[in-house]
Amino acid sequence: MFGYYLDLALRSFKRNRVLTALMVLALGLGIGASITTLTVLKLLSGDPLPQKSARIFAPEIDPLTAASTTPAEKLFQRWGNLMTYTDAMNLLHARKAERQAVMALASSKVTPQTPGQHPFFSDGVVTTSDFFTMFDASFQYGSGWSAEDDENRAHVVVIAGFLNDKLFGGANSVGRILRVNDHDYRIVGVLKPWAPQPRFYAANLGGRGYGNGDALFMPLQAAIADKVNTQTVNCFDSDVDIDHLETAPCAWVSTWVELANASDANAYKTFLSNYVAQQISLGRLHHPEVALPNMMDFLAQQRVVPDDARMQTNLAFGFLLICVVNTVGLLLAKCLRRSREIGVRRALGATRAAVFTQFMVESGMVGIAGGVLGLVFAELGLWAIRQQPAEYASLAHLDVSMFIATFVIALIASLIAGLLPAWRACVVAPAPQLKSV
Repeated sequence: MFGYYLDLALRSFKRNRVLTALMVLALGLGIGASITTLTVLKLLSGDPLPQKSARIFAPEIDPLTAASTTPAEKLFQRWGNLMTYTDAMNLLHARKAERQAVMALASSKVTPQTPGQHPFFSDGVVTTSDFFTMFDASFQYGSGWSAEDDENRAHVVVIAGFLNDKLFGGANSVGRILRVNDHDYRIVGVLKPWAPQPRFYAANLGGRGYGNGDALFMPLQAAIADKVNTQTVNCFDSDVDIDHLETAPCAWVSTWVELANASDANAYKTFLSNYVAQQISLGRLHHPEVALPNMMDFLAQQRVVPDDARMQTNLAFGFLLICVVNTVGLLLAKCLRRSREIGVRRALGATRAAVFTQFMVESGMVGIAGGVLGLVFAELGLWAIRQQPAEYASLAHLDVSMFIATFVIALIASLIAGLLPAWRACVVAPAPQLKSV
């Protein structure tokens, strides 16, 4: 029976080509706009580590002076897990989490050893040894450094695969020397492609949110000894010795911890509150508020997804609603033109359910055709986004889930649009139509 309805739908489309084309075009435009903006929103609001994001937490404390009256909620929204080097290292050395890492961002000068290659600057992370294990960064060659290397300020470095390709042609470069910021570092590991989207650990450190990832990873204490310049430094005193940030009253490093379950998270938050209370008694800290959001809550707190991206998605679906309403009108017009045909079918024994099903099948076919056209418009929209200067632009591609979503949304939209015309068709009285034949 379904095949029969398909045949009737195709015949109807041939007889009403202009109306059919208008319906497909209307749905295609609405679907294209919706899928384009939805793809971008999905990219911006994605889970960077879906396999373990619920276990990664950002400890937040208030490092401001006693004179500060900034509400903790606004402070954490602005600074997140930024803290002074002293507090970060105290939390690190307490070892109260399964894993913990302290980090900052640094743009570093790399001087190639190969003749003819010129020095260049690359994005880098200065961090501690647990960074790679905690964030599931896997290695192509070698491994990360040890906690002993952290404390000994060892001149070791981990590089990204794309930097290894550029400098060493993709060969195993473990053991080679890389000159960074006019200091020699020994390569101990080369990462496989690793670029969480968004780049969550840089959300409040002043770095890019999206892209190919960082090129260099160096031990934090070694970088401090070599006077590596970090990107974000917030100081609470006008008279600060920038050359000694490890003792300065400045928040410039962030801390992340991995906790196995909710019980461990509650225990860590209690530890964090006790630590702050202790530091208040020592006169170092002045505000007792603490927070421990997990990764996704932290990204929401930092408003990684711009408000205009959500607004554009809402506007696109509003446009799709307008397209659906227009499709309803076109389907109704088509239904009215076919009243005689419906009357004859009803007189020959077709039930109301059969007529309703027939028109819903036609609506579904319009939806599928609109989905195909919507894919074309979506690809054009995403291509236009990739020409923009936004840092996430190159990542705007249609994936399998959005490909499927295109046809699901198109089919749902067309079936909703077809409900009123199908109901109107199934209640047509056959007698008046037969009299007019």
